[in-house]
Formats: sequence, C-alpha cells, structure tokens
Amino acid sequence: MGAAIVVVLVALAVTVAIGILRGALAPVEEVVIQSTPAVSDGGGSDLYVHVSGAVRAPGLYVLPPGARVVDAVAAAGGFAEDADREAVNLARGLDDGEQLPVPRIGEVPPAGASPPAADGRVDLNAADAAQLETLPRIGPALAARIIAWREENGDFTSVEDLLAVPGIGDKMLESLRDLVTV
Repeated sequence: MGAAIVVVLVALAVTVAIGILRGALAPVEEVVIQSTPAVSDGGGSDLYVHVSGAVRAPGLYVLPPGARVVDAVAAAGGFAEDADREAVNLARGLDDGEQLPVPRIGEVPPAGASPPAADGRVDLNAADAAQLETLPRIGPALAARIIAWREENGDFTSVEDLLAVPGIGDKMLESLRDLVTV
C-alpha cells in the first residue's frame, strides 16, 4: 500500500514537471500597444486617443487626464512631413475615446463637409455629421439629433441653443462652448 502511494506521488510530480516545462517552452504571442506612459495625477481615468493621418506613428495612445492635442501628436512621434500643421489646434483638450485625425497638406474635406470657421471652431449651422463628431463627446446619434434640431427649428441663433437638443446638458454645453460657433 505504501509503495502504491509513492508511485502515485512520483507520477503526479512527473506530470506537473512536464506541464511546467511545456509552459516554459511554449511560444507566447506578444501584443504591443503604442502608448505613452500613463501618469495619473489623481484627476480621473486615463484617456484612450486614436491618432490617425499625417503623424509619424498613427495608433492608439493612452494619455493622462487633461492631455491636449499637442500631447497626442507628440505621443504619435510628431507630425509627418506632409502634415497640415495649421489645421490642428494643438491647445485643444482631449476626451476619452476620441479619434484625432491629422490632415495632410492639400487634403480635401469629405464630400458635403463645410469648412471649419476661420478660427477653427465648428459652425453649428453648416457642419455635417462628420464634422460634429469631431467634437468631444459627440457621436453619431448626438450629431444626428443636432442636425435634426437644426432642420426642424432653423439655424442656431446662439451656442446656448444646444441646450434644446436632447442629450445636451449644461456640462456638455460648457465643454463645447469654445469649440463651436453659429
């Protein structure tokens, strides 16, 4: 009986050793996500920003709360040679989940898109859905509601008119106030 227990224990030890050896020798797929070191200042969650277009290393970047466009462009290796640097507001703050497209010199806006205002703000009375979606926290559904409100009620007469659009409250209005015009 004692010998049987010893044989079982030896067989179990050999099985565990083989499993450990196989695990150590098995290839491991490495997944690399481009990011800057996430430094938390205690002010909230890290921001995930997709930087695309005319930058040296487009990709998904993790940035600290309060990061600005200049930080995202720097994380992406800086502007590419053909970047339209004047079309990018480097001082603008970023939001989690945002896509930051950096245009190339001479790049034509998508069909039907109106040009941004001279100061870079989005014109609520002329912008299409794609332009509205470049604003922080504005996705396809909210862009569609802004356009529907504009079609039903006529042009916005002030930025404060956004409060009449379902889904936009005081806090969101404050985050958009400096980014839009009428």
